[in-house]
Amino acid sequence: MRVARSIAIVLLVFLGVTALAGSIPMIFHPHGNSTTLPLSTLENSPFRTYLLPGILLFAANGVLAFAIFWVLIKRLSHYALLTAFQGCVLLVWLIAECWLLETVIWLHYFYGAIAVALIVCGFAMRGELNSLISGTPPGTRSA
Repeated sequence: MRVARSIAIVLLVFLGVTALAGSIPMIFHPHGNSTTLPLSTLENSPFRTYLLPGILLFAANGVLAFAIFWVLIKRLSHYALLTAFQGCVLLVWLIAECWLLETVIWLHYFYGAIAVALIVCGFAMRGELNSLISGTPPGTRSA
């Protein structure tokens, strides 16, 4: 459980920092720029600027990751479930992004691995990972 908690702390901080670093340029330069954030990337999506995706990224994977990090550090109630929840939020974000942009790049796989790791860490911190693998309900012993 201590290893899962340590991994989750590192992943939440990394996710929070990179989400904020990615969202701030999107919010302050919603029309993008020609070298790093061209508007042509959004042509198949329902978005015409980067403003709304930037705000959503900032909130869902930046602020939320740091909030859950704080809950995890303080060991407040449900910290394990919230860690798994952040992994689910990230996974939904990635699926939606790939679907809307009609593209998949290596970063999607990288952050997908982070999402899965957060989910696994969350269940491991709850002590439910073995029951998920074995298919037995939590709190029961397998024969």
